[in-house]
Amino acid sequence: MRKADRLFEIIQILRRTRRPISARDIAEELEVSRRSVYRDITTLIAQRVPIRGEPGLGYVLEDGFDMPPLMLTADEIDAAVLGALWVATRGEPDLARAAENLMAKIEAITPDPLCRHILASPMSVRPVDPAAAECVDAGMLRQAILDGKKVQIGYRDDKGRTSERCVWPVLLGYRDEGRILAAWCELREDFRYFRTDRMTFAVLLDDRFPERPAALKKRWQSAMDAERERYALQDKDASDL
Repeated sequence: MRKADRLFEIIQILRRTRRPISARDIAEELEVSRRSVYRDITTLIAQRVPIRGEPGLGYVLEDGFDMPPLMLTADEIDAAVLGALWVATRGEPDLARAAENLMAKIEAITPDPLCRHILASPMSVRPVDPAAAECVDAGMLRQAILDGKKVQIGYRDDKGRTSERCVWPVLLGYRDEGRILAAWCELREDFRYFRTDRMTFAVLLDDRFPERPAALKKRWQSAMDAERERYALQDKDASDL
């Protein structure tokens, strides 16, 4: 690998990693020596790339660094195509259209030798049945999550019973079967999951929930980890019988 390519790859690794990453981990990914990584990081710092850290502690790329976009590799194009194919078949209309626009933009900047990765992609995703009709705006739910705002929903359970809930949305999950909203439910005073195709309405409220979205998501993640551990213990107990 040329040194210029290696410098770019180190920046890419630091870009995608939020926590300090060690020279050893970088060296293993790039299949070079740690000594080479130390020299390259010194070179990048000398070129005013805002890298913070030191040997033994790891390195991070500080916020605010910008670098002109470079050409995508064949694997990066394949990754983008695969993701866009999935979203185009599983996402709501707005996201499906955005996935098609993304593919057109990638094709426009891709040189001819690599265009076959798009025009004659060697990959596909499993077809799914059309999603059930929905009367809620998934884009609004995503925005509510980002803004930390409450949402009032009407919900119909699997027995056909309806209720109204005020929820604090945490995450909108996309599955083959449709979309599901993870949220704190004020009625149940706990985290709950709501299928978007069972929502009878969803209204964005002006009220913000009383904690930062990141803190709510962290609390949800802790609850999910605890639930998984509980199920794992149950499975272990059952296997011991």
